[in-house]
Amino acid sequence: MRIAIFGVGAMGCLFGARLSPHAEVTLVGHWPEQIAALQRQRLRIIHPDRRDEFADLQATNSIDSLEPVDIALILTKSSGTEAAARSAAKVLAPDGIAITLQNGLGNLEILAEHVGADRATLGVTTEGASIDRPGVLRYGGRGATHLSTRPEINGHVQAFAELLQKGGMAARVLDDVSGLVWGKLAVNAAINPLTAVLGVTNGMLLESEAARSLMAAAAREVAAVAAAHGITLPFDDAAARAEDVAGLTATNRSSMLQDIERGVPTEIEVISGAVVRAGEARGIPTPVNAVLYRLVKTMEELAVIGRG
Repeated sequence: MRIAIFGVGAMGCLFGARLSPHAEVTLVGHWPEQIAALQRQRLRIIHPDRRDEFADLQATNSIDSLEPVDIALILTKSSGTEAAARSAAKVLAPDGIAITLQNGLGNLEILAEHVGADRATLGVTTEGASIDRPGVLRYGGRGATHLSTRPEINGHVQAFAELLQKGGMAARVLDDVSGLVWGKLAVNAAINPLTAVLGVTNGMLLESEAARSLMAAAAREVAAVAAAHGITLPFDDAAARAEDVAGLTATNRSSMLQDIERGVPTEIEVISGAVVRAGEARGIPTPVNAVLYRLVKTMEELAVIGRG
């Protein structure tokens, strides 16, 4: 199977490392330092027990030399979805499919617009990883990946899941992953914006009663919006789940915090912004998510002004 992974960040590299021994995989991205590092040497993966693993990855900043691919896996930040979707449409084989495993809401719709709704699907992953520096990946721990299928694409989806399993990843195929997508959204909306605004690790949120209260409120707002849209979350208490994840990832610096520190766009639009818009569509108030959205957007704007 031939696979193009769009995104050379942490998740792109992690999935590339797991898939490369079992398929023909090329990573496509626009981070010059990362691409240069991957072309120069093997990816170094640092495990939680400090064990090192190395993986050979093919990486490029252009799709021009790619042969038609069976799977286009979208793992860019949401700000890169449009460009990745356009590129995926150009490199997919006639019977190929595109899969997004990105955070938040709205990415599937953009992907479908470019590759066709009949060739686009989504999934959700709880695998954890971050980039230490170009060419060095810090693995946060094993999670699970769930892929959504339909009869017309089931062969490709099942084959992709089997490749993930061969690479040591937990992967399952389901008819509907919307509950899992919203469940992850509830956790992300509770943790990521707060860590970005406060400048703290995930675990530090649990050290402050005020922060815990905000985290719980944000998670419960997502649960209320999901219920209004007829979606059942995979847990009974969104606030408790967010606290559990914050504890399990206590030393992690969320991707949103890292984006703020680097002065690059965050995924606030597809996380808190998506919650607010989905709430408005059903008349569900989301005051905490709305404030967090505005705060992170302000931080993004000030970072742009500062660079100017």
